[in-house]
Amino acid sequence: MSHTGIEVIQGDITRIPADAIVNAANSALAMGGGVCGAIFRAAGVAELTAACRAIGRCATGDAVITPAFAIGTAKYIVHAVGPVYAEHAPDEAARLLRGAYASALAVAAANGCTSIAFPAISTGIYGYPLEEACAEAVSVCAADAPRLGLAVKLVAFDDLTAGTLRTALASRT
Repeated sequence: MSHTGIEVIQGDITRIPADAIVNAANSALAMGGGVCGAIFRAAGVAELTAACRAIGRCATGDAVITPAFAIGTAKYIVHAVGPVYAEHAPDEAARLLRGAYASALAVAAANGCTSIAFPAISTGIYGYPLEEACAEAVSVCAADAPRLGLAVKLVAFDDLTAGTLRTALASRT
């Protein structure tokens, strides 16, 4: 772990030990593809769908929390909704993405978590440029996580994302 309390890990976020794992959610909190689909399948589709329906919706740039259900390596799933990049001006997309990370950190801390694992929010089907998204993720986590007492794991599924996250982290230290 770096001195910032942030580390980059390549792997399956549903198997990463952390008090909370973050789902790159949609505003309807419905099962989707990519990371979202993997988290729903690992947690138990019926249980997680019912918990998300009970919450209702989550605004872009915000986050909500549910139990992790069948995911044995985490207590909670924090559902953070990042922006669809093409639907916003770049400055607004950045504000919303930063809000998703900041809200996820705040929700985790408010629920007693001391560690959190994030995917690269909005970089899949939502089309956020990878380098910019990774820089925003590292920036928010480096600013907010120490104050909230959270250790952060930035989890990449592939080599490109892992390398881009490591580069963003190295440029801050």
